[in-house]
Amino acid sequence: MGSPPHAPAGEHDVIYDWNRVYHDQPAIGTPVTLLDETLRDGIQSPSVVDPNINDKIRLLHLMGEIGVETVDLGLPGAGPRAYMDVLDMANEIVRGALPIRAACAARTLEKDIEPILDVVDKTGQPIEVMAFVGSSPIRHFVEGWDLARLVRHAEDSIRLAVQHGLSVTFVTEDTTRSHPQTLETLFRAAIEAGARRLCLTDTVGHATPDGTRALVTFTRRVIGATGVDAGIDWHGHNDRGLGLINTLWALEAGATRAHGTALGVGERVGNAALELIVLNLKLLGALEQQDVSHLLEYCQVAARALEVPIPGNYPLVGRDAFRTATGVHAAAIRKAQALHDRWLADRVYSGVPAGVFGREQEIEIAHTSGGANVEAWLEARNIPFDDALVAEILKVAKRGTRVLDEETIRVVLAEQFLKRGPQGGGREPGP
Repeated sequence: MGSPPHAPAGEHDVIYDWNRVYHDQPAIGTPVTLLDETLRDGIQSPSVVDPNINDKIRLLHLMGEIGVETVDLGLPGAGPRAYMDVLDMANEIVRGALPIRAACAARTLEKDIEPILDVVDKTGQPIEVMAFVGSSPIRHFVEGWDLARLVRHAEDSIRLAVQHGLSVTFVTEDTTRSHPQTLETLFRAAIEAGARRLCLTDTVGHATPDGTRALVTFTRRVIGATGVDAGIDWHGHNDRGLGLINTLWALEAGATRAHGTALGVGERVGNAALELIVLNLKLLGALEQQDVSHLLEYCQVAARALEVPIPGNYPLVGRDAFRTATGVHAAAIRKAQALHDRWLADRVYSGVPAGVFGREQEIEIAHTSGGANVEAWLEARNIPFDDALVAEILKVAKRGTRVLDEETIRVVLAEQFLKRGPQGGGREPGP
């Protein structure tokens, strides 16, 4: 079979990738950008805290680090605090020369556009207007809206922003439950008024992957018929647990900008999780050159600021994402590590390479463990061992029902040191 690979160039020798069976090239081939909704849609979650301005500014910096192109700073028309936070963040983008663009949400009402214009005037920071209106028949029925009125408001608000030199994305709320005729009318009116992006929203998490693809394909046809070069955003919620996969399908179908929030926070069960969008786009080759080693810090800062705990089994950033106590797994990782091949060790029992994302493989000791777990644990802490010591620690682990904590293992080490003494070759346990 030959020697194991010591660089990604050898990947095809040791991994057969079924994900590429229908795609010789990456499935998402168009340039993809990211819009972070954490500080707008994310904080609408009924279980999170609206972060203080210092935390929001720290998140802005981290967004730039992980490759976010645009951040929705909020809805300044919502009130004085929302306005001041948007103003302070826009100033920080200018002062810190942050590599991100600013956006703000607004209803298709002139009174919501005006605070955005005011922030732009005071800071000199261009702000993209995300002008939204409900488009589904159920919403129209409940609100008593008629289409002509919606078109008029959309046109007036978009023109106001464009006249002041701002770019506009026209956002149809509940797009995934809206009639094609309604959408086409609204899309055409928005583009004619000057909008240069359309945002398709799965506001209540209704869409399936097939529905997502159909909607994006339909929208591309509508845009094509206008002769205007307009982009497509996808904004998905997670009520069916499909937020992430729908985002990937939307991008594959032709959307060019994906929305997400840190840890998937948002209304009800939340939005597509931005860090998981980044993870998958990185592995799919769509963000090949992007440094993603700050994703963990981004999520940790967001968790603290929003007061949202990160579950242990959460992908990428959870405590257990790259942690194992299983004997077979640990043995394979240890054998790869013995070859001094981190690339191999990062993939032999992991579909996500820890090192790419600023993490590392962790081997623990539990009732499911074997000797390799104990040896790896001790080696990681520079603690010398022999077969007898490994057996003693493993004996304790087999009597338990969960992963041994460090204190318990240290007690075993101390007991063995006392039993052996200097004559038995014992050494004080390492750090």
